[in-house]
Amino acid sequence: MKERPLRTTVIGSYPFPAWLEFASAHLGQFGEEDIREMREDAVIAAIHDQVSAGLDVITDGEQTRIDFNLSFYGYLEGIELESASPRRFGPPAHDQRGKHAITGELCAPRGLGAVEEFERLKRLAPAGPVLKASVPGPYTLSGRLLPNERYPDRYAITEALVPIVRAELEALLQAGCAEITVDEPSMSCYAYREDPARFVEIFNRTVAPAVGKCRLSTHLCFGNFKGHAVGYRRYAPMFPAFMGLNVDEMHLEMANREFAELEAIGPIAEKFDVAVGIIDVKSYYIETVDDVIERVERCLQFAPADRLSFAPDCGLSQTARWAARRKLNHMVEGVHAVRRKMGL
Repeated sequence: MKERPLRTTVIGSYPFPAWLEFASAHLGQFGEEDIREMREDAVIAAIHDQVSAGLDVITDGEQTRIDFNLSFYGYLEGIELESASPRRFGPPAHDQRGKHAITGELCAPRGLGAVEEFERLKRLAPAGPVLKASVPGPYTLSGRLLPNERYPDRYAITEALVPIVRAELEALLQAGCAEITVDEPSMSCYAYREDPARFVEIFNRTVAPAVGKCRLSTHLCFGNFKGHAVGYRRYAPMFPAFMGLNVDEMHLEMANREFAELEAIGPIAEKFDVAVGIIDVKSYYIETVDDVIERVERCLQFAPADRLSFAPDCGLSQTARWAARRKLNHMVEGVHAVRRKMGL
């Protein structure tokens, strides 16, 4: 169980400061020490915004990750990154991210970088909030890699990535990480057309080293590329199979879908803690404190307070920082108001 009812948390990512966006496009003008300083300053900024909002759980904002997947591909050996997106103009969509050729055995001798991120977060964060790290699961990580003779389909690529992700989880545990999210949005997006029981088996093998050794969660969402979803947006195809996931908490995107299928949190809460996405990261409507109170109280109709956490729908990396800051502040204020009302 979590440390308090109606906990406030985040998925992982947070917007880059404007100066970091600019610097990332001009890295050749900076020295190695300049870049190290920029990374550290960006994490300090992300921590500041989250702590100022009053969150119970914070991350490093994934400030050193250029992209949810591409940053991890930089740690993989045996691939050749595509030099340019196949479609560079027109409406934003996932096909603009491109795919990458596999040129040899997939391995990550330096790990995936999550431990370095967590060590930095530990050093910079104040006492109080729980510190969380996030790692992509192998099925999601396989999504931008092209099959070849050695790895003939996505599942074969996934199997090659399972031990890499497992090793990263083990390293995070050794670093003292007490809360880890293993993100598998691709499993959520494609559960309607694939075998969800197969997804569960892959996920459970991946997280086996971490089960019972930390607070383990996963994030069920339908994708977010520049404010656009990618998947078939229903939770029904995932269940009951996903009830077999070996996690302590499931996070469900709800706000962007106008709380469709909210009743699903009831059966889930009988087995897991549920982190409900009550802030829409794809909209620039700033949820008011009263909005948040109403949404929390709706959730309480289906699940008890000691099983509920609240968060934005997804990571905030693709939401402007001014909006992300206000959304988080109002989320925490609203949840705290319900806590006081309930005497918690």
